Amino acid sequence: MKALRYYGAEDIRYESMDDPTPQSDRDAIVKVDACAICGSDLHIYHGHGFSKDVGFCVGHEAVGEVVETGKGVSSLKVGDKVMIPAAVGCGSCRSCLAGVVNLCEYGLGSCYGLSADLQGSQAEAVRVPAADFNAVPIPEGVSSEQALLMTDALATAWFGVRNGDVGPGSSVAIIGLGPIGLMAVESAFVMGAHVVYAIDPVPERRALAEAAGAIALHPADAIEIVKEQTKGRRLDSAIEVVGRDETVDLALRLVRPRGTVSVIGVQQSRRYAFPLERFFAAGLTFRAGTCSVPEELPTLFPLVQSGRLKPEKYISHRLPLSEGVDAYRLFDSRDHGALKMVLTPD
Repeated sequence: MKALRYYGAEDIRYESMDDPTPQSDRDAIVKVDACAICGSDLHIYHGHGFSKDVGFCVGHEAVGEVVETGKGVSSLKVGDKVMIPAAVGCGSCRSCLAGVVNLCEYGLGSCYGLSADLQGSQAEAVRVPAADFNAVPIPEGVSSEQALLMTDALATAWFGVRNGDVGPGSSVAIIGLGPIGLMAVESAFVMGAHVVYAIDPVPERRALAEAAGAIALHPADAIEIVKEQTKGRRLDSAIEVVGRDETVDLALRLVRPRGTVSVIGVQQSRRYAFPLERFFAAGLTFRAGTCSVPEELPTLFPLVQSGRLKPEKYISHRLPLSEGVDAYRLFDSRDHGALKMVLTPD
C-alpha cells in the first residue's frame, strides 16, 4: 500500500510499505477513506518525535471502511463505515470501558503513528487493535468529514475547554487558533461562555475567531486589553493550545485569582519552570494532558448531529494522499489559509 512515512526532520515521504495484517483475533483492517494532519503531527515533522524509529507511517486521524475482521471481533462486520479515534486502549479494562484509554489498566493506551509499534493512519489502510472498542461506527446524521474531525481535533478542543471549568457566564481566553483552537472557541460558547478572547499572531485566524463571535487579539496586546476590558479582574479561564512556554505563561497572566488554566498544546519544552508561588498565592487550578477521545464522543455526537458544532468548517484543504508531503509543508508554513488538511487515498 501507499503511505506517508517519517524519516527525519521535515522528511515525510509518500511511498510503498507492507499492507497491514491482523496481529490478533481482535484486530480489524480498515481501508482508509480519508485522513487528516493534526497539529501534533508537526512535532514529528520537525524531528521532535516520540521514538527513534524511522520509516513508520504517521497520522492518527482517519475514517474508513472495515475490510477484514478477526474471529474475536463481534460488533463490526466487513463494509461498516467507522471512525478511528487517535487514542487506543485495550477495550476491556474498567478505565477503557469508561472511555479513559490513557489510564488503561493493562498499559495498552497508545496512539497511532508515533512509532513502528502502532503504524499510523495516513495510508491506504490501517490495522485497528481491539477493533470492537477502537473502531467506532459513524452514527447516522454525522458526515464522514465530521467524524474525521471528531477522531481527535474536536474531541481535544472540547476536552481542553471542559478541563478549563468553562460554564454559563464564563470569561475565557483561547490561546492559539489553529483548527483545535478555533474549535475550542466554538466549544466554549456552546458550554455557555459569556465572552471568549481568541489570541493568535495570524490575522486570518483571528478573523475566523471573530466570525465565531470571539474578541480576537494579537498576543502582544492581549494582557493589556484584557486587563482594561475587565477592569483589572482578568478572566475565569485560559485554554492553551500551542505547547510553548511563552503561551503557557500568557495563559497564567490572563486568569483571575482562583481561575483555571487548561493546557492541551503538546509541549515542546522538556522542562517548564512551573511558577508554584503564583499558583499558591492566587489559588489557581492547572490542568494539562492529552484527550481520551472515547470519553468525549457521547457528548459530541448529539452536538454535531444537531448542528451546534460544525467542525468541518475548519477544513481548508482537501488533497490526495499522494500530495501529503506538500500538505505537511503547507500546514507547517500556515500559508494560503492552511488550517485542517484532509487527505484521501488516490
